[in-house]
Amino acid sequence: MLSRDADSLYWLSRYVERAENTARILDVAYRMASMPISYNGVETNEWESALVTAGGIDQFRAVHGDATPENVIEFLAFSEANPSSIQSSFDTARQNARSVRSALTSEMWEAINSAWLDLRRYRSKKINVEDLPRFLNLVKEASLRYDGSAMRTMLRNDAYWFSRLGVYIERADNTARVLDVKYHVLLPQDAAVGGGIDYYQWAAILRSVSALVSYQWVYHQNLRPWLVADLLILREEMPRSLAACYAFLSRHLDDISHRYGTSGAAQRQARATHARLANQNIEDIFQHGLHEFLQDFLAENNRLGQAITNQYLC
Repeated sequence: MLSRDADSLYWLSRYVERAENTARILDVAYRMASMPISYNGVETNEWESALVTAGGIDQFRAVHGDATPENVIEFLAFSEANPSSIQSSFDTARQNARSVRSALTSEMWEAINSAWLDLRRYRSKKINVEDLPRFLNLVKEASLRYDGSAMRTMLRNDAYWFSRLGVYIERADNTARVLDVKYHVLLPQDAAVGGGIDYYQWAAILRSVSALVSYQWVYHQNLRPWLVADLLILREEMPRSLAACYAFLSRHLDDISHRYGTSGAAQRQARATHARLANQNIEDIFQHGLHEFLQDFLAENNRLGQAITNQYLC
């Protein structure tokens, strides 16, 4: 496979996953905004936390200033000034899809193209807070259609493997960011861990990654921050966990190395990170600092993305 085709497949999947992740971030903000503005006098700022999670707070302030619901929705959903907005992500994904049209099945192309057309129709009208859930469901369903089409219809060859690498690099990044922002930004400084606000926020985080029912199946008890972190970091049976993402990354990088008869830095780094996650326990992570662990992980994940680029996509 030509490196430019592998690059297009990789980034196609990354941007579809990014659009879904941004929709999930906005969904958390919307759910939390339904809470009272304060709880026992503690102020919350759900919409600003969405910007922090999406990594666009500085860029947003340069364009909009105040983090009002309307401004945040516009920036994260439609803004052309934000290359990671939902609209920008699908624009870029469709451009990549067109460049590798022959590598996609008809179902995959239809999922991307129809989602792009639907989003353009939404862009032509103003989205208010009340309309947001319907729009976010459309985005999440479009991503699921694309991902399901890839899983059901693609040949298990290098095109499929490069496509899946993009999914899991992006998904791991998002899960780590969501956890980090919740633990250090979202909970107000004056609010008690385990209090009413804390419980509702952890529940909203689990809903945002479709993991609330999974949590109940695994732990059979009320929400505990360390157990939520355990589920989303170390449990490989949870498909959005960091451990699960790196299990798949290691597997697909090994598939690629077997196909081309050579291994390199990307394979070694993915295996090392996967092994480190497999040998961690949540007590040690909290003892040494969840924030520090997640920041280190995000840096490692970025390095793996760069290693994949250097090894295969340049």
